[in-house]
Amino acid sequence: MSYKIQNTDIEILRNAGVLEDDIKHCIKVAEKALEIASRIEVSAQVKLDMELIGRGALFHDLGKAKTHEIEHGKIGAEIGKKIGLPEEITAVMEKHIRGGLTEEEAKELGLPVKDYTLKKLEEKIVIYADRLVDIITDGIVELKDESEAEERFEEILKTYPKYGKNEKTLQRYLGYHREIQRLIKKA
Repeated sequence: MSYKIQNTDIEILRNAGVLEDDIKHCIKVAEKALEIASRIEVSAQVKLDMELIGRGALFHDLGKAKTHEIEHGKIGAEIGKKIGLPEEITAVMEKHIRGGLTEEEAKELGLPVKDYTLKKLEEKIVIYADRLVDIITDGIVELKDESEAEERFEEILKTYPKYGKNEKTLQRYLGYHREIQRLIKKA
């Protein structure tokens, strides 16, 4: 099943007050997430909800309409619920901070204490795409060769602390990278 980013969803971001630069980022993350998902072979064990990937990626930073601080995930999920977005999409929005926090990490960061860890492959693809888009947009790799961001992902995250954040977050991102690359390589 394919999924195409909807202009009506982009308008929801605009109407919520998300800045154009953040909307461009969200669109790039959605495009990258869908592109990655398209390279994963769907099987009896691996089924992907392309709409969840596309819309989860597009709306992941909805909370940036109100703040660019760490609680933008929680705030975005609250806004998403108010405007009627499906729960699985608001879950992506809430859990995308640092790739899915544990209860302990949430407490340390002053977020509501709960388990934000990612369970679905679709969620992991969105978070992976978000990290890749940051690396590409920041010019760590050349725009003409976006695949370099995937090829050098581990090295880049270990070299630039802003992408890995801390050891727990770094290990989470590296785990998603390895899991997704294994699924792509099988295809």
